[in-house]
Amino acid sequence: MFIHIKQLQFNARVSEPDPRFAKLLLEQFGGGNGELKAAMQYFVQAYAARKPYPDKYDLLMDIATEELSHLEIVGATITMLLKGVNGELKDALDVTGIPSLSEGGSAARDGLIHEALAMPHFAVLSGGGPLLEDSQGNPWSGAYVNANGDLTVDLRSNIAAESRAKIVYEYLLKFTDDPYVRETLRFLMTREITHFRQFEAALETIQPNYPPGILQGDPRHVATAYNMSQGEDQRGPWNEGAQAPFGRDWLYVSDPVANVGLTQGEALHGDRDVESDTDGGDVEKTLSRQRSDEIAAAEGEPGDPWTGYDDVPRPMSWDPSEDAPAAGGKTRGKKNGQSGRAGRTH
Repeated sequence: MFIHIKQLQFNARVSEPDPRFAKLLLEQFGGGNGELKAAMQYFVQAYAARKPYPDKYDLLMDIATEELSHLEIVGATITMLLKGVNGELKDALDVTGIPSLSEGGSAARDGLIHEALAMPHFAVLSGGGPLLEDSQGNPWSGAYVNANGDLTVDLRSNIAAESRAKIVYEYLLKFTDDPYVRETLRFLMTREITHFRQFEAALETIQPNYPPGILQGDPRHVATAYNMSQGEDQRGPWNEGAQAPFGRDWLYVSDPVANVGLTQGEALHGDRDVESDTDGGDVEKTLSRQRSDEIAAAEGEPGDPWTGYDDVPRPMSWDPSEDAPAAGGKTRGKKNGQSGRAGRTH
């Protein structure tokens, strides 16, 4: 259940209209890293999380709803940045006609026309409000939304989404000197950081959270690092030492070309053969079963209600003939002993 409260989450203000920056700000309204994308992404992801991870379902719905609040802040800011521009342009054109730019005219009129050309969608289609598109006029798309159904994948995707959105706000701050707008942008940017930390913390509470999905990696290949880009080679925890979470040591293949011959195309692995890695194989099987149980839990039992209510009455049967229109436009309304017009309350 959603309820809209008309006060903004943050007191967004502008010092003066700025249609050019309004166009840039559209990136966070209808762009691929914007607030609508985030709201829809977390909202959709929440469905599959509700049964196996009710705490994460709550988190996703909280942040999804806050992102709608941020969408409202961005939309309100865009509208304020466009205040008066369309009306002034219309007045100028009504008074002077619509001459070509080459014919000259007043500097004020030319300036307004120039503003309109910088943001044709605003001037022609929007009437002074935001449109569901990015700063280049590309319409918002549901293809922006990433919802995999595996919560560990979704949370990592959300961490990346919040990171990208934070950077966009950081870039936008370079293009406006309006102190009020900058204050709003800094609030929105800061909330991206907060959401990043929330998703990161949520991911850490899911153990194991690697690898994604149900199936585990092949023990013969999961801890092999190939030196595929040779020259000034570097070593680090990504190709040496123990590999989490299974405790295997990385096998660093410094010469991948020679390795193809030595292993006969990965057919021979010596002590890394899967049959000699009994303990590791058991770990993989255990983790696979655990993740599979989580997926099964998400489905629930047939007939389970989505939301539990206390003392909910059974659905009442209804005969549509009882409420059929009678002569004179009145319904018979015989349900519950009523006569005349039926009074159904909602």
